[in-house]
Amino acid sequence: MPRIALGLQYDGAAFCGWQTQPNGGAVQDALERALRQFAGTALATVCAGRTDAGVHATFQVVHLDTDLSRPLQSWVRGVNSHLPEALAVRWAREVPSDFHARFSARARRYDYWIINEPVRSPLARARAGWVFRPLDAAAMQRAAELLIGRHDFSAFRSAECQAASPVRELRRLEVQRRGVFIRVRAEANAFLHHMVRNIVGALVYVGLGRQPPAWVGDLLARRDRALAAPTFPAAGLYLTHVEYDAALGFPAAEEWVPCLA
Repeated sequence: MPRIALGLQYDGAAFCGWQTQPNGGAVQDALERALRQFAGTALATVCAGRTDAGVHATFQVVHLDTDLSRPLQSWVRGVNSHLPEALAVRWAREVPSDFHARFSARARRYDYWIINEPVRSPLARARAGWVFRPLDAAAMQRAAELLIGRHDFSAFRSAECQAASPVRELRRLEVQRRGVFIRVRAEANAFLHHMVRNIVGALVYVGLGRQPPAWVGDLLARRDRALAAPTFPAAGLYLTHVEYDAALGFPAAEEWVPCLA
């Protein structure tokens, strides 16, 4: 039975997260309803990484198994004709039977966007986090560098996290100012529940001058979530890339910014 991989984009504000819910309001629910209408039968999907309510994706990857023979482009246009405006299939590829959207992934990348200006913007309400006091992006970057590498990230893990181990390899963590926006870009082999949002919360404390950059390294070493900053809101978080074996021929991730940036 052929296995198909689909690349998705979605506006997380329209959904209660990725994973199917009894009320049918999840991204997975909307996608599988559309697939059923397109294929005439139920098709189960597996994603690269489950996103929380309000979290967006520009490069989510799912796989499904089907004996339906259709041109790959029809998996894009045909399925999209049954999807809500907040969700779209961007590309489709046939993949080997041992491909797995989650377990075949080598790395994942998230971007967190903060709008940093004195007055809130209603246009950015579901697109970015907001900090009204000035942030020192250079200090945030110095703090970010202390987290790069393979570490126990218990201090940045939610209480509901079900991962077997808190150890992750954070390969990249960059803070960059773009006008009134600050982008925090994180890349790792995998992430813990709320890990990026908790890291952003700690970096914001540093950017505001509440803590020195070295405090972030101390949090990491002490492995105590209770000592860290609050979890930052979901609105500014975007899943922007999932890395797989290049031989699969998946499209490259596009450099993407919120419309306001």
